[in-house]
Amino acid sequence: MHITTHIRAFLAGLLPLMLAAAAAAYAPQAGAERIKDVASFAGVRDNQLIGYGIVVGLAGTGDQTTQVPFTRQSIQNMLERQGLSPDGGNVQLNNVAAVMVTANLPPFAKPGQTIDVTVSSIGNADSLRGGELLMTPLKGADDNIYAVAQGSLIVGGLDASGRDGSRVTVNIPTAGRVPNGATVERSVPSKMGGAGAVFLNLREPDFTTARRMEKAINDALGGGVAQAVDGGTVKVRAPDSPDQRVGFMSVLENVQVQPGEGPARVVVNSRSGTVVIGQNVTIEAAAVSHGNLTVTVDESLNVSQPAPFSEGETVVTPESDVTVQEAVNPAFVFDPGVKLNDIVQAINAVGASPSDLVAILQALKSAGALKAQLIVI
Repeated sequence: MHITTHIRAFLAGLLPLMLAAAAAAYAPQAGAERIKDVASFAGVRDNQLIGYGIVVGLAGTGDQTTQVPFTRQSIQNMLERQGLSPDGGNVQLNNVAAVMVTANLPPFAKPGQTIDVTVSSIGNADSLRGGELLMTPLKGADDNIYAVAQGSLIVGGLDASGRDGSRVTVNIPTAGRVPNGATVERSVPSKMGGAGAVFLNLREPDFTTARRMEKAINDALGGGVAQAVDGGTVKVRAPDSPDQRVGFMSVLENVQVQPGEGPARVVVNSRSGTVVIGQNVTIEAAAVSHGNLTVTVDESLNVSQPAPFSEGETVVTPESDVTVQEAVNPAFVFDPGVKLNDIVQAINAVGASPSDLVAILQALKSAGALKAQLIVI
């Protein structure tokens, strides 16, 4: 205990010197980023909240209560709490909708503060436009109530229909938001690291980035303050006093660090045809020829008419005309170790479409010439 007390006192006295020495680390460097942009403090996180609620005041676009029994049950329970005793079989409303309400409780949120909530229909309501969310408790994963939501919905979608069955839908009319619609009722304790230390978790784990972050912190705050635990975590000694720790973390998150370059990747979105090629992607020597084959089948019917006063019969005979066209695309050659700019120029030179580009990259990967991870999403 005696040694621990001396260490804490030493850190408390060293903090002003650290703050002064860190001023030089604030100067922006080429390609450098702040620690707050590449990492987060362990224990400082959002928490998800969820609740079941009712939206009222809809213009006939709510749930059909005969088909959604839980909406009718919710209305009955609400009216009973208001001192009314409705007949369960006669509650037929179409301006009410059952919804799920979700929100993110940010770190350090205190009782009385407000947060945004998202409201989504779970029944067969056509639209939530113009609705009012009634008081809805929002619970966390531990089943405790952390916020209470209520307010008017803002819905960006639109749904309109005619008597002839025609219908037009713009965006999503069955989901909306209530800005500042929930009041925090309970705060979540945040543990910023352990005794005498805080932990930085990299958003994208990388050994190079972790090592560079360790060095940048030690250069700014003094040697031995930071230690890279693994490729995703850096441990930093910090004061135990809450006020000193807050100031220390404020300095720490603004230290500049040069992140390591990511792995060579080619990401392909097979649905939209989007292709993103990373800067470290290279290609070994390869020759590529990619052509389009078009097959056209033209069907026609020929009528054979017999001569007058003959005993022949009129006959219909089908006739097919099949043509094949193949686009003549010249082959192009990749030299060993070409970079991103050369790849793009070579593929654009032959007029390859996004789908053609995907096929070419997949073929290069299969041939072993593409030196990158090919990720299809």
